[in-house]
Amino acid sequence: MRTGFPTFLLGALLLAAPASAGEADVVDARARRTADGSWRFEVTVRHADTGWEHYADEWEVLAPDGTLLGERVLLHPHVEEQPFTRALSGVEIPPGVNRVRIRAHDSVHGYGGRELVLELRRGAVATEDR
Repeated sequence: MRTGFPTFLLGALLLAAPASAGEADVVDARARRTADGSWRFEVTVRHADTGWEHYADEWEVLAPDGTLLGERVLLHPHVEEQPFTRALSGVEIPPGVNRVRIRAHDSVHGYGGRELVLELRRGAVATEDR
């Protein structure tokens, strides 16, 4: 059966196409208030890192109004470690802010993957998806 397009050429094109790692998703988050009154966040991110050209490179803690409260820059790809968890300490939460939004960023798509909303209380855990 002839298709008009050489099969070997189709295979070569598929092999040459870059793999799409999609957007970075926040899959878990925990926060606790420390003795000095600041907060420590432990955030788990999932992203199909392919190497330096496409990897999850940051996550953020945002107030309900979108104000940036803290960010954790990720300095290298996590190709063999998925999902992965990293912490950020010393985050100051303004009085009256009882929930935060956590989102991840990747080097190709920016923001846009799964986010979590976290209620802030002693031993806080992720309560909702966004």
